[in-house]
Parts: sequence; structure tokens; C-alpha cells
Amino acid sequence: MSRYDEVCAEHEWRVPEHYNIAADVCDRHPPDKLAMIFEDHAGTRREVTWGEQQSLANRAANMLTAHGVGKGDRVAVCVPASPETAAVFFGTWKVGGILIAMSVLYGDDGIEHRIRTSGAKVIVTDAENAGRMPAELVDHVISLDAGLLAEYDDDFETLDTLADDPAEIFFTSGTTGLAKGILHAHRYILGHEEFSYCHEVEDGEIFHGMGEWAWAAGICPLLGPWRLGAVQYVYARKGGFDPAVQLEALSRNRVSNVFTTPTAMRAMMAVEDAGEKYPQVFRQVCSAGEALNPEAIRWFRDQYGVTALDYYGLSESYPLVGNFPFMEVREGSMGKPMPGWQVEILDPDENPVPDGERGEICLRARTNPHYPLRYWDNPEASARDFEGEWFHTQDAAERDEDGYYWFAGRSDDVIISAGYRIGPFEVESACIEHPAVHEAAAVAAPDPKGVKGDIVKAFVVLDEGHEPSDELASEIMGSVRGSLSAYAYPRQIEFTDELPKTLTGKIRRIELRQE
Repeated sequence: MSRYDEVCAEHEWRVPEHYNIAADVCDRHPPDKLAMIFEDHAGTRREVTWGEQQSLANRAANMLTAHGVGKGDRVAVCVPASPETAAVFFGTWKVGGILIAMSVLYGDDGIEHRIRTSGAKVIVTDAENAGRMPAELVDHVISLDAGLLAEYDDDFETLDTLADDPAEIFFTSGTTGLAKGILHAHRYILGHEEFSYCHEVEDGEIFHGMGEWAWAAGICPLLGPWRLGAVQYVYARKGGFDPAVQLEALSRNRVSNVFTTPTAMRAMMAVEDAGEKYPQVFRQVCSAGEALNPEAIRWFRDQYGVTALDYYGLSESYPLVGNFPFMEVREGSMGKPMPGWQVEILDPDENPVPDGERGEICLRARTNPHYPLRYWDNPEASARDFEGEWFHTQDAAERDEDGYYWFAGRSDDVIISAGYRIGPFEVESACIEHPAVHEAAAVAAPDPKGVKGDIVKAFVVLDEGHEPSDELASEIMGSVRGSLSAYAYPRQIEFTDELPKTLTGKIRRIELRQE
């Protein structure tokens, strides 16, 4: 029996009846233990103990209570990463609220959709973004500026919640509608055992996650390592990702455990002599968000002597499959199913496909703590996706004869760019809002720079009276960027006279992808 088989045989889920994320991740640490090293682009540096973080969390809970937030109320948070932002997360769970973490990269329409769909009671933001918030949809917009939390008492008793009580809504994109809210229970963080099995997080070591806290691949690398006693290094950058700045910061702070993305790693590959310029003390480095290129794995190993471990998942449940330090890594493979997770590659009739043949990655429902409660306010989609025997990821893969999974692409039209999952429907809807656009279709196209993997490309049919031009293409891109987000707008636009469609009028995006 291999070590992997032994680990899977020994695994069991331990989910208590009563469980609160804030109590487990925040409240239980010794007050004098270091919790976070925070830096920002302006040079601000803070070392935050757990006593300070716990005090901030309690103050945030009292602040939310003072604004009428109670059990089951939704709290939308749109603030860059900081100790205070984390405190609002914990404060939301302490009062029994449901968190909606949002990115400042969202466009105004994206923010409004999440607020309206979730029925958020309050929005917590900052002065820079307050004017973008749809204040008319909530009871309060709270500006989390310097000193605000100090106005509230730092004593608060965390609510005794059930493990199955709702804790967070993650929004994901699909192909046929706007972003759907996925409702997760407090127990979901107990399913994130990649920090034990892949990262092998050690108590007291410095951990850094490169993902934004608005996504599962950002907030989970914050909470999961904290549960295991790690110190979080948080860097609040301004503007786009700078690989040299990132590597310098990791080196200077002696970060030993890292969660990164293929996009970030491909950007690092452009830094000449990275290993010599920015020596590191990396012990474990893992990646997720999209398939990790073999050449990126080899480059990182050549520079830093560490084999980056790829794992795979999505907002509904993650990670399903991973590479582990205790087994052979096959470059380009997602690895094997996480211990405790029942994952199979199935055909359209939910029958297992033979090894070496392509099928859909599916997760057996309700077998681990990370399985969602439901979609928010969408019973039809909830019944379709979550109440059957299997959850269908709509990702295609093959399994080899040794049980390794190999990603083959999306089996639907969702675009994965720089690790972001982007629903074409949202992009198309934003394109059509431009007065010159009659019709649009969004698909994935290879990134010419080779950094993002794929980019969003839009095929656009113009209304009568408008002529194609580079200026008009730039104008449409800017319009979508402003209304949707800074990561989901089309980087390429191709004007066309018509879009390929089925007999029932549905756009055949597969033809556009092939083109």
C-alpha cells in the first residue's frame, strides 16, 4: 500500500455539532502569539498579535451589532486586505451573520448585483470606494477608516452557532445567467485539509496567500493556515501584480509557505536570475486556480529547489484533487483526489469512464464538510446541482492507470483567465449595454503574452449605423471594464457580421473558440 493509500485509509471527517469559524480560527489563539505581518505599497508595516486581532474582531462584532446586524443577516465587505478587514470577517461570524467578501476590482454593476441578490443589510467599505456602493439597497454603508473600530468595546461573546449554520456566500459565474451566490456553512473551512496534506503547514511559520480575499482561493489560504497556527504575511499592493516586488517581499520576510497561482508563477518566470536576486526560504509552495504548466514547475524548481504542488477545485467545493509531498509529482497532473473526497470521472450518464478516456470531474454529494448548503435564493439551480448523487464540475479530465488526474479543459463555456472564472453571459450582457453593440459572444482565447493562460475575447455584431474601428473596440472594452470588473473585460474584440447559432437561436461559442 502506498503512502497516499495509507493516508486515505486513515482519514475521517471530524465535524462537531456546534462550530463557529471565528471561535476556531480567531478566538482560541494565545493573545501574545504573532498573527499577521502586514505591509502595504506605501511602506506601512505592522506586526499584529492574536490579542490585537481578537480585540479588533470583537470591536467589529460590536460595530455590526450597533448597526442592527444579527444572526442570518448578510454583511458585504469591499475593502482591501488588512487586519481590520479580517476583523470584520470574524466579527460577521461572531454575530452569526453571513459574509459576502467583494473585490474592489468589481465594477459597479457587479457590486450592485451581489448586494441586490444577497439582500445585504450593511456594506463595509472605505472612503475610496464608498461612493460606488448602492446605499439605497442596504440599511447602512460603513466606512472602515482609521480609528473606526476603536470607538467600539473590545469585549464580545461569540455566538454559539451550529456547524451547519450559514456563514458565507461565494459568487461564481455560469454560462446562462449572472453570477450565482453559493451558500456555505461554518463547517466549510474544516474541509480545507490541503493546508495539512499539501502545504503541511507548521505552527509559527510564515505563510503567504497571493489570492484576493473576495474569492475562495483567497480567503481560504487566510483562514486555513491560521487554524493551524501559521503567521500570515499580508501584502496590500496597489495596481497590478509585480513579480519582482512580490519575490522581494517574500524574501525579506522569510516566508516559508506560499499559495500562488499559475498566472503569478508565469509572471515570475520573466524575472531574470530570480533565485539569485531574491533568495527564499521556501519549504512548501502550492498553486491552484487553473492548470499549472509543467514548464512553470520546472522553472520554479530550478530557481528555488522546491517542486510546486498543483491542486484543483472550484467555489462550490475545493480542493477536490491535489498533489502531495508524500507521493510522486507528475508535472502537468492535478494529482489524486484529496483524502476523504469521493471524486470520479464520469460520462453523461454518471458512469465511470475507463482510464485514459475523457469525462467530467464529479464529486459525490454530501460526503465532506465543504459541500454547499445551496445556492442563495435559487431553489431550482440548487435542486439541479446539489441534490443529486453527484455534483458536476463541468470540467473535463482524464485519469491515468496510476490514478493521476489530468485536466483537459472546460466542458462548458466558462472562461478561466489568470485564475478567475468568468461567465460569458455577464461579459456579453455588459457588451450589449454599449449603444453601438447589437449582439456579442465571449469566449476564451490564448493570451498572446503567455501570462494569463487564456484571455476574454468578444465577437461583436454592431448595430446599423456603426462601423468597426480600433477606437470603437477600445471604447467597448473600457465600458465593460467599468461596469463589470477589471479582470473580466474582453482584452480582444473582433467585429463580425453574425454569430454562429443553433436552430433554437443559442450562440455556438464552441465554433468561435475553435476559430
